[in-house]
Amino acid sequence: MPKKTLNHKQSLKIPKLILLFSKVIASISPKLSVLFSAKLFTTPIKHKTPKRELEMESKSIQKLIEIPSINKKVMVYEYGKSDQKILLSHGWSGRGTHLFKIAEELLKAGFSTLSFDAPAHGKSPGRTTIMSEFVETILEMEKQFGPFEAAVGHSLGGMSLLNATQKGLAIHSLVIIGSGNIVQDILDDFVKKLELNPNTSTKMRLYFEKKYKVEMDDYSAYRAAMEVSIPVLVIHDKNDFEVPVEAANHIHKHLKNGKLFVTEGLGHRKILGNAEVIEKVIEFVQQKNVF
Repeated sequence: MPKKTLNHKQSLKIPKLILLFSKVIASISPKLSVLFSAKLFTTPIKHKTPKRELEMESKSIQKLIEIPSINKKVMVYEYGKSDQKILLSHGWSGRGTHLFKIAEELLKAGFSTLSFDAPAHGKSPGRTTIMSEFVETILEMEKQFGPFEAAVGHSLGGMSLLNATQKGLAIHSLVIIGSGNIVQDILDDFVKKLELNPNTSTKMRLYFEKKYKVEMDDYSAYRAAMEVSIPVLVIHDKNDFEVPVEAANHIHKHLKNGKLFVTEGLGHRKILGNAEVIEKVIEFVQQKNVF
């Protein structure tokens, strides 16, 4: 896979105060530096729900459910009424209403949607989480609200849905938008933004593997893709400066039944509201697969 390149001027920046504090800790204790970096990495930012998402929020049936496998609770949003249900999964620091434009068009097409605030996100309690908990939440959503016709995920939500499908999520098709790919690359990029010694990312991975009792690379999207046989639509933008388009190309390469749709000029978030992108999503979950 080609080496990723990130435009750090246009990707999310870490506040200068945190950068300074991180460097001070690193100069005092490398071990504390790893713990501090791991804490930052697993702590999402809870944003206030923007006005554009309030309609979906107000019209959804909301319910706090238990995820027994991780002993956490998440807020669920049931939007619309239909036996044809689509599961939506937001990305890091997102919310269950983040994919509201896609949800609205799915309702018009005769579907209903189920989404959730991942652990420590939105209205779900807690302060820290990790991708394996996204995956467990998705699998529990199927137990309590499935079956689902298809699923749509953005960024980390796309990675998580690929992994959940590999672990048994029974859907007919899957759409991933702006999905990340290799876990170690994600850790490397995070440590680079913190301006710390590159070795810190490896130490973070080992720390997570010990704490959560998982092999982090097992959750890399391309590895899950190799085991997924259902139709998967991979959507990504050439100008996504948070997750380079090479991630999409690599995931698509390893899919058995994949389609790739690349946009330009939409970045990592505007892509979710683009009319052409939404049209492709609707067509795909309806199994028209028109490209």
